[in-house]
Amino acid sequence: MKELFKKIKEASRSLALVEDAQRNLLLEHLADAILANQELLLEANRQDLEQMDSQDPLYDRLLLTPERLKGIASDMRHVASLPSPLGIISKEQTLENGLYLRRVSVPFGVIGVIYEARPNVSFDVFSLCFKSGNACVLKGSRNAHHSNEAIVDLIHRTLQKEGLPADVVALMPPTHEATAQLLGAVGYVDLCIPRGGKKLIEFVRDNARVPVIETGAGVVHAYFDKDGDLEKGRAIINNAKTRRVSVCNALDCLLIHKDRVGDLPDLLASMADKVQIHRPEEGEPFDWDREWMSYDLSIRIVDSLDEALEHIQTYGSGHSECIITENRDTAQRFQREVDAACVYVNAPTSFTDGAQFGLGAEIGISTQKLGPRGPMALEEMTTYKWLINGNGQVRE
Repeated sequence: MKELFKKIKEASRSLALVEDAQRNLLLEHLADAILANQELLLEANRQDLEQMDSQDPLYDRLLLTPERLKGIASDMRHVASLPSPLGIISKEQTLENGLYLRRVSVPFGVIGVIYEARPNVSFDVFSLCFKSGNACVLKGSRNAHHSNEAIVDLIHRTLQKEGLPADVVALMPPTHEATAQLLGAVGYVDLCIPRGGKKLIEFVRDNARVPVIETGAGVVHAYFDKDGDLEKGRAIINNAKTRRVSVCNALDCLLIHKDRVGDLPDLLASMADKVQIHRPEEGEPFDWDREWMSYDLSIRIVDSLDEALEHIQTYGSGHSECIITENRDTAQRFQREVDAACVYVNAPTSFTDGAQFGLGAEIGISTQKLGPRGPMALEEMTTYKWLINGNGQVRE
């Protein structure tokens, strides 16, 4: 495994010589290759799906379809069309002694990503890393390994066809031993990003010897305020809960003001036939910080905005939260006080997505505060360095 890390570290340096136009062309050609090799990718995905229970919440995440492949290719073209995040000067000054200073965006180098049953992540990670000048090490799960192998093989063939080093992306075995080696690859891997459930993220955080950025699990709330609009609320809650129940921005818990409890049947009417409601009695023990990833929804009645804010502070994961209200002061207070990466007013949390934010794609949603927060797209795949030009100055 050490040899693999050495190769990808060396390949990451060669990316500095690749012009942005060449990166963009590669991504365009890879998007073409995804559509041209659709049956090959779907057959590999079918092999993975056959080994998973269709009722498993991860099944939908694992599933590739012609439409999803078209979406992946479209997102890749979008990434190619975006401005390069490299070489951007964020600070610039000339000191009194004549030294000229610039703070310039640069790649991290090698980014390792550990993720569960989401083969689309393989394409997303590669496109964002390659566009931002980073090499990437992919560590997928066992239940998506056939899909990931086919995807990385397609990426390698496209890179070689364009005369670019295939070693800028590597797929590790789907074993616990490989995870441990990646987390301990000091000197080779510059950053590790876990993308998955709470247990995976906690394991990476607790065991990594390389720097980590957490893309947290989503325990997501919507608060229907006493001044909420019923029609807006019905559409927002339905979309946040049912659009895709297995994703991290899906709604887990609806908080509703006590004065609007009578509107609950109308609020839930459009999804009543498929969503299982969990509404425990006051004081009854309940797992409020559960991320359902299924057609289940917790409901809690609150006496006030303060109680809603307290609930979110206690049980939220810092991912995405929303309020439905026509009261401007209440909305502003909610956005000011809720401690999350993405805070919505009168819009569903299903919009928490790099592509939806106009960023092309994302590696995950960062819920931490040190470093990137929210969708981790191109800009978040860079760090910076200081460039200092002098003319013989010496320090006294």
